[in-house]
Amino acid sequence: MAAKELRKLVFVTGNKHKLAEVQSILAGTIDVESHKLDLPELQGTTEEIAKQKCKMAAEILNGPCITEDTCLCFNAMKGLPGPYIKWFNELLGHDGLNRMLVGFDDKSAYALCTFAFCKGPGHEPIIFEGKTPGKIVPSRGPTDFGWDAVFEPDGYDQTYAELPKAIKNSISHRFRALEKLKEYLSDEKN
Repeated sequence: MAAKELRKLVFVTGNKHKLAEVQSILAGTIDVESHKLDLPELQGTTEEIAKQKCKMAAEILNGPCITEDTCLCFNAMKGLPGPYIKWFNELLGHDGLNRMLVGFDDKSAYALCTFAFCKGPGHEPIIFEGKTPGKIVPSRGPTDFGWDAVFEPDGYDQTYAELPKAIKNSISHRFRALEKLKEYLSDEKN
């Protein structure tokens, strides 16, 4: 793929907060525009879900795109709720996420972000994962962006929601996955 084609990339999302973070993290390297598609909610491993979702999006858009799936994984629950965190958060709320760990001494967790990149129809998506360890805490900070208010990354005394955006965007699971994607796209240009 030619370098000019990679300067602009379609991110399949309808989530304005995710779009803003991705644009901020990739600023100056890749111009990201969003396109909302109504894709089915898939089941399986994080990698299976990401690949299938990106492949479908590339076929619908008839071109290159990236998709993203974010997980919040509780170590005491062997990685659950994982890719189903969106539904757990919507149905139980932040307090419910905390109550899921009542009875467990282990409140550790990790945030996992999986980006998939597909060059277009007929191509196999490539996966880029980023992981940030932390723990589940009572909700603190703004509650307008998913589960950010209950996840405190290791080495910080603030939740994702409380951290200044610049700091969050330099340590997050999304940042770590996008760094791998940027490196791949940079290598593709050469």
